[in-house]
Amino acid sequence: MNAMGVRWTAEQVLALAPDDASRRAGSKLGTAGPWSGRGSGEGAVWGLCKGSGRVPYRTVVDTTGLAYLCECPSRKFPCKHALGLLLLQASDGTESEETAAPDWAGRWLAARRARAGSAARQSEGGGPGGPADPEAARRRAERRAARITSGAEELEQRLADLLRGGLAAAEQRGYGLWEETAARMVDAQAPGLAGRVRELGSIPGSGPGWPLRLLEECALTHLLDRAWLSADRLPAPFATTVRTRVGLTSPVDGVPVRDHWLVLAQYDAADARLTTRRVWLHGTASGRTALLLSFGAAGRAPGLSLPVGAVLDGEVTPHAGSGQLRAEPGEQFVPVEGPAAPPPGGPVGAALDAYGRALREDPWLDSWPVTLTGVVPARAEYGWQLADADGREALPLTPAAQSRPGLWRLVALSGGAPVTVFGECGHRGFTPLAAWSPETPGETVPLI
Repeated sequence: MNAMGVRWTAEQVLALAPDDASRRAGSKLGTAGPWSGRGSGEGAVWGLCKGSGRVPYRTVVDTTGLAYLCECPSRKFPCKHALGLLLLQASDGTESEETAAPDWAGRWLAARRARAGSAARQSEGGGPGGPADPEAARRRAERRAARITSGAEELEQRLADLLRGGLAAAEQRGYGLWEETAARMVDAQAPGLAGRVRELGSIPGSGPGWPLRLLEECALTHLLDRAWLSADRLPAPFATTVRTRVGLTSPVDGVPVRDHWLVLAQYDAADARLTTRRVWLHGTASGRTALLLSFGAAGRAPGLSLPVGAVLDGEVTPHAGSGQLRAEPGEQFVPVEGPAAPPPGGPVGAALDAYGRALREDPWLDSWPVTLTGVVPARAEYGWQLADADGREALPLTPAAQSRPGLWRLVALSGGAPVTVFGECGHRGFTPLAAWSPETPGETVPLI
């Protein structure tokens, strides 16, 4: 964008859209026709968009933190008007002079940035009233830990009853008993355990081999229970991982990392209660991979949205724990000119080794971020896979990845030739999230 010294592409703007309908609607508003009063300056763009009513919608985007304000009634985030404004800005052929924001945009920008500064000061000082009472915090933590311990002991008894009665009986009992147990874990303030119980309840009768899958998941749940009950005897990083897995928030206590971050992928996962957005970043100087998580209530998109393929100057602070992939973003991510080469990677064998090492630190890990170099998408007897160019090793794609349009985008990008692919490698297979061809190594192609 002009105000930040770099211009986003239309593809990067469209990557912010919450769904295909928003992309189509935003594209229609990416022309000058419906807009008036447009301007940019101090890390923001604004404009008035003519809608179906008599009064145009006022729209402003804070591009330093990718926040949006629009008077339209849409519940999508960003709405089509914010997307159209950004697309129009991206399509301008010349740099425009920065101007002062109108009062309505200036007030929102000032209030938003003041809140961000206040939140940072409260984080440093423990709250608006000064440092938090450590003794009160300790007592709250002890009460919650006692409730989680009670829930873990109850879950252990539930697993013992299941194995004593035989796994075959799990299919006849139905899902109700599992949901009741999950509700008890929620009451125990252990949402991580509740999630694992619901996963267990979905396995019986789910297809051939379900008893083996149920036994594997029961073993992992039992391991998590025992690890929680013995957390005081575990190494500190692993104990933090255990606390995170049962549902406690991991502390943000790492050293902040300032870098130029390549946005590798962004996608949402939703259930009846929550929408979780995962954003993968790669530090071009540090070589670090970071995962940013943001959350929204059911039916609403999370607030954090970054354009895939952009290089952003910013700071992230890692959470504690064994893997230390998850991080908290700083106040601003500013797009910069710079190389967007893919992260360094290796063949299929190296990816499997990386996933195996990660499992030693976190046995409950579903997947691990890896970059495959020189791989070719190929159709096998059991479905699609990514194979090394010499054909010696291959990774099957997960069932979900094989049903997405991104698979065909990857096949078209490859055309039978080796490509570089970033994604998540896990026990269910590999999920491709972004790819690069040898001809255009600086162009990130999103696959999800």
